[in-house]
Amino acid sequence: MSPSVEITADLIRDLLREQHPDLADRPLRLGAKGWDNQLWRLGDDLAVRMPWATQAADSLLRKEHAWVPGLAPRLPLPVPVPQRLGEPAARFPRSWIVTTWVPGTPADHAPATRAAEAARALAAFLSALHRPAPEEAPAGRGRGGPLAERSAEFSDRLAAAVELDLVADPDALCAVWDDAVAAPEWAGPPVWLHGDLHAANILTADGTFCGVIDFGDLCAGDPATDLAAVWSLLPDGAAAAFHEAYRPAGGADRAVGADDATLRRARGWAVLTALSGILIGEAEVHGRPGGKRSWGPPAHAAVRRLLATGR
Repeated sequence: MSPSVEITADLIRDLLREQHPDLADRPLRLGAKGWDNQLWRLGDDLAVRMPWATQAADSLLRKEHAWVPGLAPRLPLPVPVPQRLGEPAARFPRSWIVTTWVPGTPADHAPATRAAEAARALAAFLSALHRPAPEEAPAGRGRGGPLAERSAEFSDRLAAAVELDLVADPDALCAVWDDAVAAPEWAGPPVWLHGDLHAANILTADGTFCGVIDFGDLCAGDPATDLAAVWSLLPDGAAAAFHEAYRPAGGADRAVGADDATLRRARGWAVLTALSGILIGEAEVHGRPGGKRSWGPPAHAAVRRLLATGR
């Protein structure tokens, strides 16, 4: 990740003065550096998200600005709601947004510890989000589609993890993957997905979930993509409570949660994302670019839970 323009408080304040002058005099401080964006606190209730590394970040921010305000009111957990769109300018030739600020600590730094409360909170959020999306809803960057299309990616990630001696039972992970790929594909309408629901994108307070952030991968597709998060986000033993409470808002039968095929596909997505988290966590351990040490523990926990529970 190599930013082409250094992002500073002075730069952001100048951009605000040019495009949103009513916000320019608010206190401004760096909050976090994410994979795609830097997050700057703007006063007590707003944040500025500035793309700083990946080339796709601009379009992802515009997507959030277009779609999240319409989805946010029905979601039971707070999410960052875009308030203003920043247009490319001479000093910063990229799009950026101003959103509401959601307080909390990312779960990769403060995992949920209150199992029942966390399971209900996650189930309520995904039940409300997972309703049929309109035809013009954005497609995912490989998320929400057929799992078999990610087989080469799974093989590459597993081979890298094996080479680094990061997984104890690669054959068992292959068995989970093969079973997931063999499961029937999603036959329902494409539903709204967060698309990137890992531990760094969900916030905790007092041992349970209090917010969901980063909707850059918002898309429509198979709910199994999001349901994979159950294995990495919830404490041990909480999955059953989640599935009892998960009732997708747009489902034909609201008394029924995820079917067996969807849960099998979700396990495949969970293995795929866990391998990614393990490798990203290990990269920081060895000082390689793009590493985030805090991503390792929830990813290893997901693998342990997946292999302990079976189908």
